[in-house]
Amino acid sequence: MLIGIDPILSPDLLRTLRAMGHGDEIVIADANFPAEACARTLHRADGIEAPRLLEAILGVMPLDTFGENPANVMAVVGNPDEIPPVVAIFQSTIDETADTPAQLSSIERFSFYDRAKQAFAIVQTGEKRLYGNIILRKGVVK
Repeated sequence: MLIGIDPILSPDLLRTLRAMGHGDEIVIADANFPAEACARTLHRADGIEAPRLLEAILGVMPLDTFGENPANVMAVVGNPDEIPPVVAIFQSTIDETADTPAQLSSIERFSFYDRAKQAFAIVQTGEKRLYGNIILRKGVVK
């Protein structure tokens, strides 16, 4: 245990977050996401909902401010303008927790998978709500 570090952040995940550089991306994925097939590095957070993990990660990792769209979600198939409930929670979590809040942008499903394959790491959660996936781009610690 450490003072000020959320206990749901495992030692391995903390190491990954620390090793990431500016511009590297991490995916927080729901339980249905094909994480094993996509991940270069995979962390498991079974039993933890995606917004809860997002809050913990944003407590130690800054979002990128040098480029556009540092936080991206998967667009709903067949209705890209729809905002699923879990995505609305992601936005409130970013608004309340991120060092520099950003507006979420959405990416088409298969483009999201392709981008996830390039991410530094994927954390698969126990999130059961559909579209509970988000990609975060790490910023600079000021």
